[in-house]
Amino acid sequence: MGDVKGFLKTKRASGTYRPVCERVKDYREVASVPAPERAAEQGSRCMDCGTPFCHWGCPISNYIPEWNDALFRKKTEKALRLLSATNNFPEITGRVCPALCEYACVLGINDDPVTIRENELSVIEQAFKAGLIKPTPPDNRTGKRVAIVGSGPAGLSCADQLNRAGHHVTVFERDAKAGGILRYGIPDFKLEKSVIDRRLSIFKSEGIEFRTGTNVGVDIRCSELLKDFDAVVMAGGSRVARDLKIEGRELKGIYQAMEYLMQSNRRVAGEIAQKENIIDTKSKKVVVIGGGDTGSDCIGTAIRQGASCVVQLEILPKPADKRQPEKFPWPSYPVILKTSTSHEEGADRHWSASAKRLVGENGTVKKLVCYKADSAMKEIPGTEFDIETDLVILAMGFVRPEHHGLVSELGLGLDQRGNVKTDASYVTSMKKVFACGDMRRGQSLVVWAIAEGRACAENISRFLNNSTL
Repeated sequence: MGDVKGFLKTKRASGTYRPVCERVKDYREVASVPAPERAAEQGSRCMDCGTPFCHWGCPISNYIPEWNDALFRKKTEKALRLLSATNNFPEITGRVCPALCEYACVLGINDDPVTIRENELSVIEQAFKAGLIKPTPPDNRTGKRVAIVGSGPAGLSCADQLNRAGHHVTVFERDAKAGGILRYGIPDFKLEKSVIDRRLSIFKSEGIEFRTGTNVGVDIRCSELLKDFDAVVMAGGSRVARDLKIEGRELKGIYQAMEYLMQSNRRVAGEIAQKENIIDTKSKKVVVIGGGDTGSDCIGTAIRQGASCVVQLEILPKPADKRQPEKFPWPSYPVILKTSTSHEEGADRHWSASAKRLVGENGTVKKLVCYKADSAMKEIPGTEFDIETDLVILAMGFVRPEHHGLVSELGLGLDQRGNVKTDASYVTSMKKVFACGDMRRGQSLVVWAIAEGRACAENISRFLNNSTL
């Protein structure tokens, strides 16, 4: 612990963001990487608690007090070693993780918690700048071959761990580039794709093979994978979106959030050249149904495309500004009001509100009829109201992974929610076929996907050579 009184001397300093008037004109990241001096000062607030509950709050059990101490002492190499011991992509979680660890920070009991996520980002970016992160291929190969289907955070972390163990790893991705939801689901203003490409370049240099534009179950038969590889990993994510079953759903101008975000990200990357069938919010009145992170991403994207106004509906009541100990005692993750950078850019938020029916003209949506909902999410009589709209985006989450193709062809067992069912070793109903990430546990966070991929890799390595990583 670098400074035993650091948390008494220094107050929490939140991150800095580009001015709204500037950032809405482009898709570059809105947040700035904390300067080394500032990060070191914030790292001094970490108390090196006797029982650091931040470990408990973090799905990957990040060594938070240890690398914060190294950060404070400006020992970047040591901080990097500790950080990388549990996290394959600190540069990604440092940008998009909701920081479950911070809500479990002991200092948060009676003060503002440590800026763990931002400190993490500072460590990894300092390490990249100093040239400390280089390809390190394994010294020996086991001769075992593993196929990973899906290149999202679960698939990539699993691939990285297995490659480090000396197995030959091939990642199959149906999209044009690897990254999964990191690349196509998260807007550049939160995660610029050069960050992903930088890490992928290292993976390739370390020996991981990527076969993009390859849809397993369509372009390549599942039987071929089972024949050519010693283990197969299902890491395709949860892509079946929850739909809105109300009158007028068949109207034009209504889109699923991931359909909208994926197309926007491809447009920003220059992957879409044609102008037909483009979802564009320029000069349109946009309604986003769903109050989560995906809905927030849609708001920021719509504003950058030039929407005339954006309204967001959330069926749940407006949360409290701070933790309510009687409902969410420390160190549990609390439900509190979150105002994202996208909300700050100009969205009108409606709480305890739900869509009742869609009204259109000439087959295109023009109005959304809504109502106020009670605590049981039922309509309160006499609360009906209208919102004029030209485009509606459904951001209500996902229900399960896709079943057609790989899952159905292999006849894999499913749980009650429609996810791929596995045992405690991540093995599916078919021998040597494993599953991890959202495909196994359902829609979740990037950090949980990383944890899933790492745990799955350990079980695969044990399966292949009867030893842990």
